[in-house]
Amino acid sequence: MRVVFMGTPDFAARLLKEIISRGHEIAAVYTQPPRPAGRGMAEKKSAVHLLAESFGLPVRSPKSLKGADAQADFAALDADVAVVAAYGLLLPQPILDSPRYGCLNLHGSLLPRWRGAAPIQRAIMAGDAESGVMVMKMEAGLDTGPVALTAKTPIGAEMTAGELHDRLAELGAPLMAQALDLLAKDELRFTPQAEDGACYARKIEKAEARIDWRRSAQDVHDLVRGLSPFPGAFFEADLGRGVERVKVLRTRVEEGAGAPGAALDDAGLIACGAGALRLLRVQRAGKGEMGIEEFLRGRKLGLGSVLVPRARGGGDVP
Repeated sequence: MRVVFMGTPDFAARLLKEIISRGHEIAAVYTQPPRPAGRGMAEKKSAVHLLAESFGLPVRSPKSLKGADAQADFAALDADVAVVAAYGLLLPQPILDSPRYGCLNLHGSLLPRWRGAAPIQRAIMAGDAESGVMVMKMEAGLDTGPVALTAKTPIGAEMTAGELHDRLAELGAPLMAQALDLLAKDELRFTPQAEDGACYARKIEKAEARIDWRRSAQDVHDLVRGLSPFPGAFFEADLGRGVERVKVLRTRVEEGAGAPGAALDDAGLIACGAGALRLLRVQRAGKGEMGIEEFLRGRKLGLGSVLVPRARGGGDVP
């Protein structure tokens, strides 16, 4: 089939590679424009952009698809179908209507749960036991279109957003390839979504990443998992070297009780509003990820120390 591919991060790049391997014709690849990144703030191309270039595919990076010229350029591609995965731009109705068979989206949740921008993170932060990917036909509503194919996966008690992302990318690439094969034979069937259980996976706000030790250990654990590896849940404290911001990337719920934020031993066990949380992997600002043992060398976070609880809503993510 003649396909326009629209995506930006690694999740989408894996899908693009799968579609190419199945022999479909890629008319063009749409992705987000290069963004400044890193300490030097040099412009960095997206994972999809780099992959498309490696295959010699034409790449387009419009800042918007709302203009008549952008929509005419898209229509001129004469595509059978557009495949969309974590693209990052709103598709206006003329774009949705342009391909012969419309636009298919690979969405990383079990719709109608977690419609929106951050379904992987929100599922873990909410403590969901299961997630999955779905092939959906796009319409004007936000992730409201009918669904054709589904692949499910359990969310382990210690699974991070990064790990779930990789699992869903692994499941999603062959699922969309199967959808294209069925579509080519006019055998792809869609089922309308139920409205019961619909919820919105809003974009992760910077203030949400600050750890509030007054929450239960399970809640904080789910927050850490849902924001690992990026942007990373964090706390701020003076551990003997001035106030520093520390990202927490892995934790474990354990028994324990004390004032929220109090260290219950010398090895990173912190009391929460209910229960306690063992810090396992952390990251100092500007440094690499490390185990808690390495981090605590020379830092004052022993029995009796207190990480003062902070109200939700303050602070920015580095």
